[in-house]
Amino acid sequence: MIKDQWYAVLSSHQVKNGKVTGARRFGEDIVFFRTASGELGCVGSACAHRGASLAKGCVKDKNIQCPFHGIEYDLTGRCVYVPSEGKGSVDDYSRFHMKHYHVCEAGGIVFVWYGDGEPVGEPDYFDVITDQGFAYDHVEDTWKVDYSRVIENQLDVSHLPFVHRTTIGRGNKTLCNGPKVIWLNDNTLQTSANNEVDEGQKPKSSEESIIKDTNLTFKFPNMWLNHVSDKIMILAFFIPVDDENSIIALRFYNKITGVKAVDRAIAWLGSRANKVVERQDKMIVETQLPKKTQLRMNETLVAADLPIIEYRAKREKLKGVRDQKK
Repeated sequence: MIKDQWYAVLSSHQVKNGKVTGARRFGEDIVFFRTASGELGCVGSACAHRGASLAKGCVKDKNIQCPFHGIEYDLTGRCVYVPSEGKGSVDDYSRFHMKHYHVCEAGGIVFVWYGDGEPVGEPDYFDVITDQGFAYDHVEDTWKVDYSRVIENQLDVSHLPFVHRTTIGRGNKTLCNGPKVIWLNDNTLQTSANNEVDEGQKPKSSEESIIKDTNLTFKFPNMWLNHVSDKIMILAFFIPVDDENSIIALRFYNKITGVKAVDRAIAWLGSRANKVVERQDKMIVETQLPKKTQLRMNETLVAADLPIIEYRAKREKLKGVRDQKK
């Protein structure tokens, strides 16, 4: 994990007003809760009193209430009420304060600041998630690998004619030109598949290759966009559950007709197609070992792996920058 980053970890619709949602993220059990007015909080799951899970609790006024003894915590994890001590208590309950996670929302996605201290800046995301002209549909699937494996799969251009030979990889385009990789800014990598049928020609180098109109863009730490066209985009965020499990959240965005009801129906169909392609990936990626990747591994890489190499190098750099701040 890269610390001191905003991670996309949940779809906003999964936390209803006045409800509690338990989840495992970053190898930790946490809970999200939303007040009746829509304010969102996120704290550790185990109650500071005797460790009962707050995921079984409820929202009371603007607080989350433990289901075991009724202890209440506010949106920042501060203990504000211990029923057994009475409403008139003036005791200091700071020893009960819970671990609190900073949260914010954009485009129906919940972002959590994973790091120490106050957040730095705002989450970096793709404009499509806040563009009201697009309709979208959201689906998720759990993979039994670290989130880094799922990210690298989405940056892999040479697996297409094999893993996806019956879907997006049809045509037997096994020869990979480049691929070209560019950095749109310090946080954003872009590449594209530029594959051809192998007729004995020499692949073009990365320098000779181009970024096609249909391309892949990745924003650190965990968001990816497949720009199919200006009217069709597929977004994914790769949710870190723990070192051996992750969730891929997929959204099919489109504004093909400009009629929201029709475009929502198209998005629903697009999500069904996304799931077919995603399951093809999952079947193979879950066999990879180790389940978590690092900069240097016991692998023999090829030119087509350049986007993966760039991703790993940048991830390592971000980890190093964070470690230097300690």
